[in-house]
Amino acid sequence: MRRIAIIGAGSVVFCKTLMLDIMATPALEETEFVLMAPTRSKTPQVEAFANKVIQANGLKSKVTVTTDRREALTGADYVICAFQVGGVTAFELDYKIPLKYGVDQCIGDTLGPGGIFRALRSIPVILDIAKDMEELCPNAILLNYVNPMAMICWALGETKIKFVGLCHGVQTTLDLISGYVGIPKTEIDYISAGINHMGWFTKIESQGKDLYPILREKFEQPEFYANEKVRGEVFRHFGYFMTESTGHLSEYVPWFRKSSEALALYCDEPSFGGESGAYYTWCTYVANKYKGYNVLEDEPTELPPRSVEYCAYILEALETGKTFKFNGNVRNDGMISNLPAECCAEGPIFADRTGLHRTLVGEIPPQCAALNLTNINVQRLTVLAAKSGDPETIVQACALDPLTSAVLSLKEIREMVTEMLDAEQEWLPQFAGRRPRPTPTIVIPPDVKRAEVPIDPALAIFSRFGELAT
Repeated sequence: MRRIAIIGAGSVVFCKTLMLDIMATPALEETEFVLMAPTRSKTPQVEAFANKVIQANGLKSKVTVTTDRREALTGADYVICAFQVGGVTAFELDYKIPLKYGVDQCIGDTLGPGGIFRALRSIPVILDIAKDMEELCPNAILLNYVNPMAMICWALGETKIKFVGLCHGVQTTLDLISGYVGIPKTEIDYISAGINHMGWFTKIESQGKDLYPILREKFEQPEFYANEKVRGEVFRHFGYFMTESTGHLSEYVPWFRKSSEALALYCDEPSFGGESGAYYTWCTYVANKYKGYNVLEDEPTELPPRSVEYCAYILEALETGKTFKFNGNVRNDGMISNLPAECCAEGPIFADRTGLHRTLVGEIPPQCAALNLTNINVQRLTVLAAKSGDPETIVQACALDPLTSAVLSLKEIREMVTEMLDAEQEWLPQFAGRRPRPTPTIVIPPDVKRAEVPIDPALAIFSRFGELAT
């Protein structure tokens, strides 16, 4: 019986989805699920529901619950991570403190101040899990669902464990493309590559016919452009369609959330279209609605068709050899040749009985790589900050963030970071007692004279006030 440890099993609905997908896969029927969360406030609900499904369908699966992570990992064949350090309480700080300074986020879990601080809370935990895996289940494969995906997987790429980061952005965007071009997604051949939440469909074809002319024509029509203003605008200017919605993408670039005018023009759609705090508002609503209530109590016990999540299909491929192609997040190491080797890249991967095999994509269009690099710069510094505990590196990461730098001065960024560190210190032990150094404003009196600085006469031509030497 294979053993699957789910770390963060208190994510009730998502955990239920993954377990049902696995139970609905005949080759994975004999599975022991070990549900781990820091408390037992939610995992008994998942355990009780799973046992009802097992009994109703005559399955050979088994479910156990623990609050001991090492117990869960011992002897695991697979590890699934889906935790959120600090929960909605920390998420509120990620959203509201930057908003006070003028940084308006819609999702706040991938880039921007929210994504950076979510990574600072989560990276030490994922690295502890990796260290435990090296000792307790060195041959296991970690399937990561924790955001910010690229930063988490960047950190994992510096460990010895086998891992892949999973997202549903590619498959849900393919559904969207299918609707736009009027061709079933099963008949579309595509290549998507880049970074998580900013992957680019570099090829979209059906029976050898390029579908991009149809897609471009659609996005010049107001009724289609209105559905995805931000993604549509980036598509029109950069030439390629990407994997994330207006709400997400508007945070990763400097153009759409920098002012109230830009927000009104591009991010006014309802239902996560880009409005301020959409994801935080939804998470708070769900948390309050189901507080003290067993959301799984009345769920049907028959096995539904498998969801769009990749997890069960990957496990099936690894167990049976039935090849499965998907887009995953791994250490780049040349998969995309014009992105840094050490970053986390998202691209085509094949799974079979021998493991996970990346595809060498080569170069993606230079303008797409350039936009990825603006995010990779932030990711690099955030991972470094999370591991080093250096608060100055957080300031520098936020200063390079496209949205934050479009709105705030360097001094304002420093003040925002300091306030966020103070507010979130209980989840950031690596920064205990450490804060960004203060940088008081230097006031220049109106009558001050510029200081005379000696300069080599031979170099005077390069000075703004220098005279040409003869």
